[in-house]
Amino acid sequence: MTEQKGSLTGEHFMLGDHACAEGAILAGCRFFAGYPITPATEIAERMSVRLPQVEGKYVQMEDELASMNAVLGASWAGVKSMTATSGPGFSLMMENLGLGIMLETPCVLVNVQRGGPSTGLPTLVGQQDMMQARWGSHGDYEIIALSPGSPQELFDLTIRAFNLSEKYRTPVLVMTDAEVGHMTEKVVIPPVEEIEILHRPLVSRGDLEPDHFRIYRASPKGDPGYVSPMVKAGDGFRIHVTGLTHDERGYPAMNPEANELNVSRIMQKITANQKDIIQLEKEKLRGADVVVVSYGISARTSLWPIDQARKEGIKVGYLRLITVWPFPEEFISKLAEKVQAFVVPEINMGQMVREVQRSAAGKTKVIGVHKPGGDILDPRDVLEAIRQGAGIRQEA
Repeated sequence: MTEQKGSLTGEHFMLGDHACAEGAILAGCRFFAGYPITPATEIAERMSVRLPQVEGKYVQMEDELASMNAVLGASWAGVKSMTATSGPGFSLMMENLGLGIMLETPCVLVNVQRGGPSTGLPTLVGQQDMMQARWGSHGDYEIIALSPGSPQELFDLTIRAFNLSEKYRTPVLVMTDAEVGHMTEKVVIPPVEEIEILHRPLVSRGDLEPDHFRIYRASPKGDPGYVSPMVKAGDGFRIHVTGLTHDERGYPAMNPEANELNVSRIMQKITANQKDIIQLEKEKLRGADVVVVSYGISARTSLWPIDQARKEGIKVGYLRLITVWPFPEEFISKLAEKVQAFVVPEINMGQMVREVQRSAAGKTKVIGVHKPGGDILDPRDVLEAIRQGAGIRQEA
């Protein structure tokens, strides 16, 4: 094991939350602002130790509202930045998440989900923030959210989250859960030169006169997925950024035309690039009668039931949502034409199952396997749902 450019290369037996922090460090994160909250505190603790070692800054803020604001400010100062929270803290960050989307600010927000609502089950697992991740802030927007299924993926997907945030100039969510965050497994950290690290498009001081910078620009080819280059505060450009509807200079423009332009841009740069953003794990979908669609720890809980159902002769496919938002609507819609049923296990009372139902549009059965949090799903319940999807009635 060697230390290389701030990353501990080699094999580790590592806590998921710590793997997340190490992924952030390797991705180039040099600013963290947060407030302690179970089960995400270990990310903050690790960052408080590691960031000073790589000339980064760690700040414990007075609350989660301030934390998200500090992250946005650090990003506009030119630094890759992140925060981490859970449940109630995620709710408090929603207003400034919307600000980050409107300002097109690269940053990463990690949510280590626990049981809710309200204070709920601080130390126990849940997946109850999945819809809040999509619709938690106000107004129309698109969001990118990733769902790790292991400590290794918490490392890998944190890097991917930073890359996507830099590439598309937008906040990106890592929607993990208490079980994965507090799980300790083997994590391999490769040398930094073996990992693709992306950086936001920047305008250099020699490219433009200070007065000629624009917060956004029209694509020279009319590309709806075009991402405008950014500048750093203090680089000499006269810039203004605001959460108000604004013109290309960043100044308030309070009219319907400007609002339509702002909203369409921040949505289209994600919707037009879904093929690049959406990542799925697929197994034995061809010829499947039943497909289990899941994410995070619930996808791991589904592995034994799938294996058992196959031993019983049921043709079962496996579809894991690594990217949960944007949702793979088109893929699910086409798959719905070929299968008897979808089974959707998740630790909530039915959230992502609604997206599967919407995408399937009545073409096939959709069966949810749910519980409100506190523990992982019982694999036997998932197996029974698979049997039900296949039209097999279990003998009493």
